[in-house]
Amino acid sequence: MGITEPEHLHQHFTSAFNSGDLDAVMKLYEADAALAPQPGQVTRGLSANRQALQQFMALKGRIDIKTVYVIRAGDLALLRGEWRLIGTGPDNKPVEMNGKNVEVARRQPNGGWLFAIDHPYGAT
Repeated sequence: MGITEPEHLHQHFTSAFNSGDLDAVMKLYEADAALAPQPGQVTRGLSANRQALQQFMALKGRIDIKTVYVIRAGDLALLRGEWRLIGTGPDNKPVEMNGKNVEVARRQPNGGWLFAIDHPYGAT
């Protein structure tokens, strides 16, 4: 069934990301999900989203997400959070990134919840 409550998506994302498990991160997204890895850029689908998220994970850092709220409407949920990522850049210098994220999650036919839209900078 997967994640039974949309309120748990941030926690599962954080756990998968921090363990370096890109496959587990990707299992949190619908196959045709939209992701905005940078302001003004949108990727769609598992392959493009995997490439975009792989760039964040290449920092080999730790991400923390504080869930600000979750609003449900039937089989949809709007999530809002604040995140901070501390890692190491390709030049071996420390990198710190942060943002205010917005996501839309959808209940799947099996009852689990997945991200349909993910905008890490959507509330900035």
